[in-house]
Amino acid sequence: MRRLEWRMLEVGHCLHLECGAVRGGRWRVCEFPSLVGLLRHPSRGWILFDTGYSQRFLDATARLPGALYRCVTPVRFDPRQALALQLRAIGIGVSDIGAIVLSHFHADHVAGVLDFPNVPMFCSRAGWDAMRSRGRLQALRLGLLPELAPAALADRVRFFEDAPAPAVARESDAGFRTHDLFGDGSLVAVALPGHSPGHYGVRFTGEDDREVMLIGDASWSTRAIRENRPPPAWTTGWLGNTRLYRETLQRLHGLSRSVPELQLVPSHCPEWRP
Repeated sequence: MRRLEWRMLEVGHCLHLECGAVRGGRWRVCEFPSLVGLLRHPSRGWILFDTGYSQRFLDATARLPGALYRCVTPVRFDPRQALALQLRAIGIGVSDIGAIVLSHFHADHVAGVLDFPNVPMFCSRAGWDAMRSRGRLQALRLGLLPELAPAALADRVRFFEDAPAPAVARESDAGFRTHDLFGDGSLVAVALPGHSPGHYGVRFTGEDDREVMLIGDASWSTRAIRENRPPPAWTTGWLGNTRLYRETLQRLHGLSRSVPELQLVPSHCPEWRP
């Protein structure tokens, strides 16, 4: 079994009402960090799970219609937090990144993709097609900024759906559709539908032998998984499919109880801030 070194990096954060992220939450504004997974594969090298915010996001939302994004979800990003700069500070160059794996195409997850030229990009075909098939305003309504992941990236894209199922299923798969990205069982894409078209997480085994699942926005907090408390329907219906979102969260809640050693890591949970 291949074990991956991993850590989370914070690349900016947004502000949102707690009650919009978890049912029964308070009417207070909270910080939601944009967390990026940094994984080290024994042969593939460094791998990114999402890329967080970037200067490109600020540029894309500096004027209408993109500025509406920042009106709805205010963003706090200091260019000194740029992912490439954080990586350089720990001795990892842009050219050291062997792959980028995207959970989905919302702007806070893909804004740094263009800062890593020529790096293979793994994503869902469903998510890619959903963004490419929409005009700019329609995409913006769903939290998508197509200029952050333009069609020119097509030659770098590797689709999850083209990868085979893992040779060995695990309890943590829990009936989810899975794809073995590298063919060695080390990094498995897990379909977590509901939040947006083609939304995925990844599972792997860490160096301490504990299984990890980075779940993107299938939940915005570990607390919501523990308590099975989804966001209100007005949030999930705006961005995706409420029924599918709640089914996914229910499964993750069940996993948290049946496989307590499994680490479920949401992309915006303050508990996982580095």
